[in-house]
Amino acid sequence: MLVAAAVCPCPPLLVPEVATGAAPELDAARTACADAVGLLAASRPDRLYVVGPSGEGAHGVFPAGTEGSFAGFGVDLSVRLGDGPAGDRPLPASLTVGAWLLGRADWADAPVEGLAVGEREAVEACAATGRELAASADRVALLVMGDGSACRTVKAPGYLDERAAGFDAEAARALGTADVAALLALDEELAYELKAAGRAPWQVLAGAAEGAGLDGRLLHEDAPYGVEYVVAAWS
Repeated sequence: MLVAAAVCPCPPLLVPEVATGAAPELDAARTACADAVGLLAASRPDRLYVVGPSGEGAHGVFPAGTEGSFAGFGVDLSVRLGDGPAGDRPLPASLTVGAWLLGRADWADAPVEGLAVGEREAVEACAATGRELAASADRVALLVMGDGSACRTVKAPGYLDERAAGFDAEAARALGTADVAALLALDEELAYELKAAGRAPWQVLAGAAEGAGLDGRLLHEDAPYGVEYVVAAWS
């Protein structure tokens, strides 16, 4: 069953080497992510799954040892998802950021596996995946990577959309209170229009948390660059 979860944003800018001169702008988010990952370790899980969004062609399972790279963002930096032989394909960007967070925390508390979920994955399919993950071991923890809308300002990647603030507020509230029903109620089409890549991973979390009785805590929320970043911890 699910015993703990950490929810973190997944912009490559979270990595200081990628952000370069803008790195201090996300210091608060980095600190919150470190705190959330630390709470995962305290839950003594038997298995940790890193769940994040991906584009077409990068869905599915990524075994321990799979490598990811930030070379596509102009930085000669590679990371590995836990210990194991290198996988057949590289980690997508969201899981690469997750692997970086775990490496920064020197994660060695449980075996790790990655799961990339399509951004258009249906709500029920996401929830069913979460239930399967929760049932895979006695004590399961999730590191859930995903951003909110990318439409909060005119300079945002998706320009300004007046619906974005309300969507983000409800998502942050649900993540901060471990409100499973509210997460499952997030509208997948609206999320896609608002470029909220975290919707599917969050609904995987919701499926995994059904019946677990976890409490949530919002550790950080901000929308720099017009993109919503939320950090939360469930235990």
